[in-house]
Amino acid sequence: MVLYFVVALLGRKNVEQFQQICDESGILLSFTMIGRGTASPDMLTIYKREDSEKFVISALADGPTSKKLFKAAREKMYMDIPGNGILMSIPVKSITGGNTLAYFTNEAPVDGGLPKMKFENELIVMITNKGYVQEVMDTAREAGATGGTSVHVKGTGAKFAKKFLGVSLAEEREMILIISSADKKKDIMHAVAEKNGQGTGADAISFSLPLSYLTGIRRKVVDIEVEAELREKMEAETQESKDAGNETVRQD
Repeated sequence: MVLYFVVALLGRKNVEQFQQICDESGILLSFTMIGRGTASPDMLTIYKREDSEKFVISALADGPTSKKLFKAAREKMYMDIPGNGILMSIPVKSITGGNTLAYFTNEAPVDGGLPKMKFENELIVMITNKGYVQEVMDTAREAGATGGTSVHVKGTGAKFAKKFLGVSLAEEREMILIISSADKKKDIMHAVAEKNGQGTGADAISFSLPLSYLTGIRRKVVDIEVEAELREKMEAETQESKDAGNETVRQD
């Protein structure tokens, strides 16, 4: 059985609907963190979005459940259109305890299996000193990154980090999540290590995780007419919902 760590990056308006989809898909437990988007002004202009708080929702799911979740997110939230959130899954290599496994798989029979090992995209995780998100992101963009999400964090149990890394992970820090194609990942991580790594004000460290599935980001040329049609449909449904609400108020 293959398990995935599923992560969604969403705006506030999409959180409630996504949590509902999680429940309908069979996700038993999820965790929510609040962060901020780091997209460049050009990207925000292209997708007509404002820089705002972002919600990072994570959960564990088996293969069939994660596929059901991705399908529902695309069909109900139009998440395959950029600007409506990002959903990704990371293969889980190991998990402790039979009861834990049974809980997250809803007691589904264990049949072995391994996730595919060829990954087109990766999630870069960077940990940097507080106040250096923009500086690190500027470096990352120069190396090919298109944007990211930052989360305020505080490390625990890292008393030896300063000895080996030269930084204290127990202090308040910033975590930056960047989705990158596999071929650009090395350039981004190397650039940040050179300009914003150990010994600099940012003291950034980074690692990457493979992504088995990803929706919400288009890296190839897309059919503009199809995308426009989907966006028009989404906006029409939103307007219908507002009109229905106004009608209810008038009747009252």
